[in-house]
Amino acid sequence: MPIGAGIATRGPRNLLRQIREAMAGASPAQERLDKVVRIIAQSMVAEVCSIYLRRGSGELELFATEGLNREAVHATRLRPGEGLVGEVARMAQPISLSDAPAHPAFSYRPETGEDPYHAFLGAPLLRGGRAIGVLVVQNRAERRYDEDEVEDIQTIAMVLAETVASGELLAQDELRDIEVAPHRPERLKGQRFSEGLAFGHVVLHEAPLPPERLLAENQQVEEIRLREALIALKADVDHMLEGGLGNLAGPSFEVLETYRMFADDRGWNRSLEEAVKNGLTAEAAVDRVRNEHRARFAQARDPYIKERLHDFEDLANRLLRILAGDKPGDRDLPDDAILVARNLGPADLLEYPRHKLKGLLLEEGSAASHAAIVARALQIPCVGRLMGLRDRLSEGDLVIADGETAEAHLRPRPDMLQAVQSRMAVRDQRRAEFTRLRDVPAITLDGTRVTLLTNAGLAVDLENLDETGAEGIGLFRTEFQFMVSDALPRLDVQTDLYRLVLDAAGDRPVTFRTLDVGGDKVLPYLDQAREENPALGRRAIRLGLDRPALLRMQLRALLAAGAGRELRVMFPMIATVDEFRAARELVDAECDWARRRGRALPQVLRIGAMVECPSLLWHLDALLPLTDFISVGTNDLLQYMFAADRTNPLVSERYDPLSPPALRALAEIQRKCVDTGTPVSVCGELAGRPLEAFALLTLGFHRLSAPAGGVGPVKRMILSADLGPAKRAMTSLLASSAGSVRNEIESLARKLNVAL
Repeated sequence: MPIGAGIATRGPRNLLRQIREAMAGASPAQERLDKVVRIIAQSMVAEVCSIYLRRGSGELELFATEGLNREAVHATRLRPGEGLVGEVARMAQPISLSDAPAHPAFSYRPETGEDPYHAFLGAPLLRGGRAIGVLVVQNRAERRYDEDEVEDIQTIAMVLAETVASGELLAQDELRDIEVAPHRPERLKGQRFSEGLAFGHVVLHEAPLPPERLLAENQQVEEIRLREALIALKADVDHMLEGGLGNLAGPSFEVLETYRMFADDRGWNRSLEEAVKNGLTAEAAVDRVRNEHRARFAQARDPYIKERLHDFEDLANRLLRILAGDKPGDRDLPDDAILVARNLGPADLLEYPRHKLKGLLLEEGSAASHAAIVARALQIPCVGRLMGLRDRLSEGDLVIADGETAEAHLRPRPDMLQAVQSRMAVRDQRRAEFTRLRDVPAITLDGTRVTLLTNAGLAVDLENLDETGAEGIGLFRTEFQFMVSDALPRLDVQTDLYRLVLDAAGDRPVTFRTLDVGGDKVLPYLDQAREENPALGRRAIRLGLDRPALLRMQLRALLAAGAGRELRVMFPMIATVDEFRAARELVDAECDWARRRGRALPQVLRIGAMVECPSLLWHLDALLPLTDFISVGTNDLLQYMFAADRTNPLVSERYDPLSPPALRALAEIQRKCVDTGTPVSVCGELAGRPLEAFALLTLGFHRLSAPAGGVGPVKRMILSADLGPAKRAMTSLLASSAGSVRNEIESLARKLNVAL
């Protein structure tokens, strides 16, 4: 009889239910495992069925077998990549062979007694796209297993993986150092995206499926649910491609084309349908196929192909949300939630209840990503680039998000937790100090008055305005409203937001930056082609000038919101004087349009430019007379100066902002502004770090716009600084031939008793 005959007769769902019943028993774990392999062997008419689980060392240990020597259980261990079992785990894909001993990867282990067996079928136990074990069936006869049999064993392997990892089959003490359910303390080093410190319980952005939601109660119902969800998914993608509504934040037109390709892919659809037919729920089917794709893409060497995994992840997550009929914000979270995700868009992050979200840990991303910017606005500690994070955590694990040291402590020891609590108490004392300084003017010891503003872009930032004591908003990022919207915000919606911001600021100044999207920040409802180098592509003012209707609508909303009061507008990424002239002409055109219709205009209108492109350093004499003010965007200016993408962790650390080239460029901007009487501010990340802000003060910048969390620390620094001797020392540092003068500036600050 063929191996699949038993399943064909009894049905895969019956087999899965038998396995679940065996695993749910009260007997010891080993007895339950032995029963599971016996059930699988009998149902699949296999003479051998074995389960291997991966230990923390990477070795695959034989945990249970039916057909091999029982003495080999817990005695046979295969090194990573050793034998056919190791090959299945390494490839994270099934292997089917008619004559296993003849395969080059075959590793003979005499203690197992597997000499008589030729046919081999192995499937990985996948969790998070990583093999945590291997399920094997073997037969004496030389034969090739067919596609249905491979499908069956993959389905069984998926159920085993989720059940074992959930602790339902093996308790934590029985798992010992098995890697399927990490329980030992671990420390991961990443990159700091948002400063702060928090501890709490893990909430996985990709919510795991509970074991009880793996197996279908009614196959026909699950088939209907899957079919309807796929129809809804395809309709959503088609609607977005046509420029309509959609909830996928951020993909470009080409990415949407990729989504549609996946959604229409017969292989993908067939895999989902087969998984449901084999007894899985619609959600479990999506999760299983997603795990298989993760494992497959992880083997690819081509970076572009690996990037497509993100597209597929978005599609699978979208399908799961359709099936669940809810949003992340609808989930019941603990009061001390630490959100864990591979990556995250700003819209997804904002859907979580702010009062429960204490920290954010990401496998990917960058400090310049919008999720990181939102985290800083919410004053939530965020650590990113934590490789392998997701597979090392389970829902509900205790974790520390350390935005000071850029580390994540998983399942910390009591002494580590106590140390963190002590550090948090010190931070609370510092915050109390910042609160006391809130209404104190930012004046240095030598009497220099510094205007300290804050960056904003979200409604929560308006609340922080009073709490931080900032004197206004030096940079309001208008693009967030566009990025979290399903469609282009209407004129009245934009106007309402800008009016709300001005009302909240009262008599404090607000500087609005016009829409800074394009390149890597593509809106789903704008038809844009993929660019090879998005940081240097059609973004910011370039997009606005290429699509003047888009920019004019935003300017019209700003003018309407600012009627009767002061309005400050600045254009981002100006690279040539002609670009600024063209943008200012659009402002004049909108003012003329309003006048002709008798509409009120701002009482005072100031138009400025952001200095972010190095080309302006040699054309400031032509630009400054045309502007009412300028703002230095140090984030982009420095990445372009050093030709190092600040969002790319491979090169983002290759330059230091506190180096002579960067400081000389900033000093030149400040000098030209003094010569022409042009007001200048710095609104990049440097303005929010005490040491970097100290350097800016010594260069003559007296108007700084910092993230909300940086206002207090920078004000404390200002109040302790004496700029006279600091400026004299900075003159010599600017002439240094060193690659960085960070240590020298820090030593100078310490010598002058500056509070850093």
